[in-house]
Amino acid sequence: MNEKKEFKPYIPAEKIVPEMTVVAVVFGIFLAVVFGAANAYLGLRVGMTVSASIPAAVLSMGFIRLILKRESILENNLVQTIGSAGESLAAGAIFTLPAIFLWAKEGKMDKPGIFEIAIITIIAGVLGILFMVPLRNALIVKEHGVLPYPEGQACAEVLLAGEEGGEEAKIVFSGLGIAAAVKFFLDGLKIFPSEINTPERGIGSFKGEMGTQIYPAVFSVGYICGPKISSYMFAGGIVAWLVIMPLIALFGADVVMYPATDTISTIISESGLGGIWGSYIRYIGAGALAAGGIISLIKSLPMIVSTFRDSMKDLAGGQGGSTLRTDKNLSMKTVVIAIAVLIVVIAALPQIPVGPFGAILITLFGFFFAAVSSRMVGLVGSSNNPVSGMAIATVLFSTILLKVTGTDGVPGMKAAIAIGTVICVIAAIAGDTSQDLKTGFLVGATPMKQQIGEIIGVVFSGAAIGFVLYLLDNAYGYGTKEIGAPQATLMKMIIEGVMGGKLPWNLVIIGAVLAVVVEVLGIPVLPFAIGVYLPVQLSACIMVGGIVRWYFDRKKYKDEQEKTKTVNRGILFCSGMIAGEGLVGILLALLAIAGVTKAIDFSGIFAGNLLVSLLGSAVVFAFVILITAKFTAGKKHKA
Repeated sequence: MNEKKEFKPYIPAEKIVPEMTVVAVVFGIFLAVVFGAANAYLGLRVGMTVSASIPAAVLSMGFIRLILKRESILENNLVQTIGSAGESLAAGAIFTLPAIFLWAKEGKMDKPGIFEIAIITIIAGVLGILFMVPLRNALIVKEHGVLPYPEGQACAEVLLAGEEGGEEAKIVFSGLGIAAAVKFFLDGLKIFPSEINTPERGIGSFKGEMGTQIYPAVFSVGYICGPKISSYMFAGGIVAWLVIMPLIALFGADVVMYPATDTISTIISESGLGGIWGSYIRYIGAGALAAGGIISLIKSLPMIVSTFRDSMKDLAGGQGGSTLRTDKNLSMKTVVIAIAVLIVVIAALPQIPVGPFGAILITLFGFFFAAVSSRMVGLVGSSNNPVSGMAIATVLFSTILLKVTGTDGVPGMKAAIAIGTVICVIAAIAGDTSQDLKTGFLVGATPMKQQIGEIIGVVFSGAAIGFVLYLLDNAYGYGTKEIGAPQATLMKMIIEGVMGGKLPWNLVIIGAVLAVVVEVLGIPVLPFAIGVYLPVQLSACIMVGGIVRWYFDRKKYKDEQEKTKTVNRGILFCSGMIAGEGLVGILLALLAIAGVTKAIDFSGIFAGNLLVSLLGSAVVFAFVILITAKFTAGKKHKA
């Protein structure tokens, strides 16, 4: 309690400044939809999303402070609060819901309607926020100085350094524009290929393939994640494409192995080594992902149990009787009634096919994982929060219980993925809300207005996410090389396996054993497993981004402050590139559905000249690397 009394936020509790204004809400909604759509595209491609809080804060300062000439830090904070909700909701949705699209392609069930997707994600997102409200006093206020909430503090520092917002906003917008142009050039006009590959040949009968994509967003993931995570993903790709796939080609040429129906030599002759990836490697990668998620959850179990216990102890201590503006939350009466109503709606609505039993499971899992997620992001940050492990455990346990209680077959599969979706969104939104409330605590925001802002962000991004999922499925198709949807494929496999559907368990077990070996060696399993699952060209592009980050991390600076500013410029530029490519990816999906892509397709110009095509692609990739380095290094000021 002493720490609470001693702490003074940037805007004192007794000072009233503009906060929840029309400008802040409208711009926040815009960013929520934009970053939600961009992260949906990114997550379905590479299996991970990036935080939108800092880019949203920077863009808010650039728009509100510089263009509109308004100077309220609390307005900026509310914009980033609303804007970041879209990214978290997208993460929860894309890790699970595409499984239904995959089943629909197999003829097992119908695709979920856009209204159905909106209902599921909005209710789940609002529950995640409401579950977090009673924990705010315990985790954000009482534990100030104990729980660091790294992303929340970083975002507060960006807001407090508002006088630099103009320059930083230009960096984000520059990245957005450049990546948008490159993406349209590569996948819209198609003048040069978007991949650079080596021929499928080697020594004797050994066949291997290496290459890299040249997309700005994939490169940006490597820069933001850093060289270590990038190298783990790349290592997984090397093991899959230069070890496992060549072994399959060497020793199984005349073998027909489930789930494929042709011999391996036939698959290679018709589809290249990519055919082996589609037929076998994805299942090995999914097994590694499942084992990695369970391992991360087991490793976090002591912390999960202790954090939940501590959270409940603090919650039992009450919310306190403070009447200060900076202590004002949504009323507990409102929260409890809203949670009860939403649980009843979940049990009753046919669009959420879980029934009363599923609603009970959602209540229990939801509050538990919301409390765990809220505290764990305070300790280890959002990027290390094992949301996928929580989702895997929920889907596995729920599927078993549903089957035991007689809900199996297609109804059981739909119920299991619906429960998994709700829990995944709850955990992701609860973590995001915690980080945002920490930022608000430091700058002096009104918690109730932030909580309402989070709900607004969830409602509008939830209404949009269904359109995004349909666009990407219609344009590219889930489970393909373009949109791998690794987590959703994994959830699908787990449910099918438990429900008794056909599953190549031998390949899944190989992947799980591989993950255990990697864990024994002390290598983080999840990034390695994602590298095994996804095409190596994607991991290689991420690795190049990691190398650029490594260069700037190791470069000599006059002090630590200069190093931080330099690296952060690169993060902002790459965040802009992710948003830019994601938006153009969705635009191209619209054009594909409209049937106008052929009119702008110039892929035939250099189709007969492989050397020119490869050189052109290399020049484009070199441009992406050099322009990132230029914006990261910043302007050279003359003495």
